[in-house]
Amino acid sequence: MKPHQSEGFNFLLSNLMTENPGGCILAHAPGSGKTFMIISFMQSFLAQYPDARPLVVLPKGILPTWKKEFQRWQVEDIPLLDFYSMKAENRFQQKEVLRQWVEQRSILFLGYKQFSTIVTGDSSCKATAYCQEVLLKRPSILILDEGHTPRNENTDVLHSLAKVQTPRKVVLSGTLYQNHVKEVFTILNLVRPKFLKLDDSRSIKKRIMSRVQFHGFKKQLKGGNVESNFFDLVEYTLQQDEDWKRKEAVIKDLREMTSKVLHYYRGDFLDDLPGLVDFTVLLSLSPQQKIEVDKLNKREKTKFRKTSLGCAVYTHPKLKLFSDNNPGSEKRSLQYDAKIDELVERIDIREGVKAKFFLNMLGLCESNGEKLLVFSQYLLPLNFLERLAVHRKGWSVGKEIFMICGDTSTELRESHMEQFNNSPDARVFFGSIKACGEGISLVGASRIIVLDVHLNPSVSRQAIGRAFRPGQEKKVYVYRLIAADSPEEEDHLTCFKKEQIAKRWFEWNEYRGTQDFNIEPVDLKDCGDLFLESRSLAEDVKALHRR
Repeated sequence: MKPHQSEGFNFLLSNLMTENPGGCILAHAPGSGKTFMIISFMQSFLAQYPDARPLVVLPKGILPTWKKEFQRWQVEDIPLLDFYSMKAENRFQQKEVLRQWVEQRSILFLGYKQFSTIVTGDSSCKATAYCQEVLLKRPSILILDEGHTPRNENTDVLHSLAKVQTPRKVVLSGTLYQNHVKEVFTILNLVRPKFLKLDDSRSIKKRIMSRVQFHGFKKQLKGGNVESNFFDLVEYTLQQDEDWKRKEAVIKDLREMTSKVLHYYRGDFLDDLPGLVDFTVLLSLSPQQKIEVDKLNKREKTKFRKTSLGCAVYTHPKLKLFSDNNPGSEKRSLQYDAKIDELVERIDIREGVKAKFFLNMLGLCESNGEKLLVFSQYLLPLNFLERLAVHRKGWSVGKEIFMICGDTSTELRESHMEQFNNSPDARVFFGSIKACGEGISLVGASRIIVLDVHLNPSVSRQAIGRAFRPGQEKKVYVYRLIAADSPEEEDHLTCFKKEQIAKRWFEWNEYRGTQDFNIEPVDLKDCGDLFLESRSLAEDVKALHRR
């Protein structure tokens, strides 16, 4: 074990293998070996408690990764049960799998949606009632991988998990802070019910509340829920308060409050990798794109429509023809591909700055023997760029080109990942940023394009962590593409402010003093990246920043 894993292992022991066990959170950076650590712990746990029945709830797409890790690391051959591989599709079949889990020493794996669907199901059905009773009463320990998933307090997933009776609940997350301070405390409440009402928490909460000036943000709080006011207060202090002494004091208070329950690891071991260079690239839109963006701003009222249609237009203005009809939701078919192929054949690539950047980056990667990852939250731009690569490069899907999106089967995910990482023919991998953000390794790539701004910054961080992780042998370059002078610039700023909250809470230390976590402007001619300094990429760059 690495030092941070030994520390995390002992943290688990102190919370879970005592006379009065309680839940806890392992917030370790993506790629830092959380799965290996928890596998090691579970073997020790089962040795100590032979009759225990561990339940692991996780996004179903990463189940094969867990099983592969168990086969690699477990000392003892412990049966691993799940509904997918055992073809348990109805409640009666699922009941038999659960009966097997109860009767023999084994570990059960369920997807989040699968778990909540059973727990919230119709209990008048005897098979469902049996499944509910087993899942809520029998687990000796509940492991939640990507445990930030149930962060919304109004979801069936969270309510279902909260009903599990064991006090031993463990959340694993590489990106604990997602959108708001409140969500972190929702997870804390899941592992330690009524966390803010515990004696230690209550006194520190009062201390934090007393630090904020009455003439500052506090006067904006008008009645309402006391806990909600507390969350907003902390969010405001970490994000906007200009008094660094007060901000520092609140950070220390939060860490003291959560020290016994939350173990954080920034991922210092990643410093041993060849390196990560994370650029934000502001691209000047073409005249055609500016016209379409102007129309978009005047016509569209909802944030979602502006973002989804904007992403297509920032890639290439001609994609408006597709997105106007059905933005990002048309299913892939031969007819759909044929429509995009027809468009690709007649477009002027210079009219779309992001499409042009992608194509030039692809050429540079090919000539330099590097592989490229392209992430987006929308399928239309990904499908368009895939067909663009097919036409302009003469490449084939499944040989040089690979893609994973939400409906890609588990088998195909594994196959695409394996081929992309290991085949010398592989060139580019397209990924839906949510579908590819968790549980897969794409270390074959050393260049990453993030095509648009996801308003949850942790999603982009998770995606980047697919390539920047153990096993990577090259320096990784990230290009977050932003359409200059568009609503996307505002979204990027909002996103960065959220990132700052997480960094201040978890990563700030006294050696930094008042030095903040900022994005630094970089001179394009002196950025240290030969690709960006090349004329083909540089000509549309309006501004460049580095994280």
